This record gives sequence, C-alpha cells and structure tokens, in this order.
Amino acid sequence: MRERVLHVATIVIAVVLLPIAWAVGPGGGRRRACQWALGLRFPRESLTGLAAGTRAAFTAARTEAFWRDGVLIGLTSGHRDAGEQHRLFAAEVRRTGSAAAARLRALPPEESRHVAGTALDVRPVEGARWLEVNGGRYDLYRTYDNEWWHFEHHPGRAGLPPVRLPHPGAARTARHW
Repeated sequence: MRERVLHVATIVIAVVLLPIAWAVGPGGGRRRACQWALGLRFPRESLTGLAAGTRAAFTAARTEAFWRDGVLIGLTSGHRDAGEQHRLFAAEVRRTGSAAAARLRALPPEESRHVAGTALDVRPVEGARWLEVNGGRYDLYRTYDNEWWHFEHHPGRAGLPPVRLPHPGAARTARHW
C-alpha cells in the first residue's frame, strides 16, 4: 500500500511540476518534470559519474516509462569508483570464502562496468521489467540471469541484446559483446 501511494504521489508531483519544467527552458519539459519527481521519490540516487551516453539513454528510457506507462525507474547504483568496487568485491569474498564464489555476485574493479559508468542497478522490480522489455530501444540490456536489477549500456547493437550471462563472473568472450 505504501509503495502504491508513493507511486501515485510521484506522478501527481510530476504533473504539478510540468508548467514549471516547461517554463525553465524550451524542450525537455516532460523529461525535466520526470527527473525532478523521481529525484524526490528516490532522493539518494545519483547519476553522477555515468558515461554521457549511458546517462542520456537511462534518462530517456525512464522518462518514456514514466509518461507513457506510468512506471517508475529508480537508480540504486550507477557509477562506482574503483575503490568502492574493490570494497564490494572484497566483502563478497569474505562472505563467500573465495574469489570464485564471490564472482557469482560481484566483480573486481578491473572487470566491472560500474567503474566505467556504463552499468546501472535499478529498482523497483516493475521498473526493471519495463527496462527489460523496452530497454533495447535505448541500448540498455539486462546482462545477468541472476541479477534482475542489473542493466548495461551497449550502444550500436541495433536493438540486438548481448548474450545474457548466468552471473557476473561467467566468462565474457568477443561473441558476448
């Protein structure tokens, strides 16, 4: 019930903000109002550090999801610096007892697309479902079977998704990309 109320409130806020968003500058009013409303709904998210193409693709996709289908897509995690990614991987190694087991859920910094700013962990599940169905139009693809929330920006694929891997540590070869 709480999530539904927050969902509806976010849409109402965006509609209320539309005139202001249009007044701020020509074009982009719907995008701007959507970003403002989602910023209130998901206040801790940050698009900072995302590669320019990834940021543009994600913003366009979630704007379409919001206005066309009433689906909210929040960002749980985008860009991570190498130190943060190393800490996440090291914590997973400690938790699982080995680097091989940790790679089922996390990657070291030199392999993580989060460090490059081209990976996105999204929420809620409905937003991830929307992105899985529609993300190809924006070159955003779910890349791991075991992570419903993880999407990567792969431009220039003409809507053809990369091969989805079973988990982050599965071997990547040229044919996967």
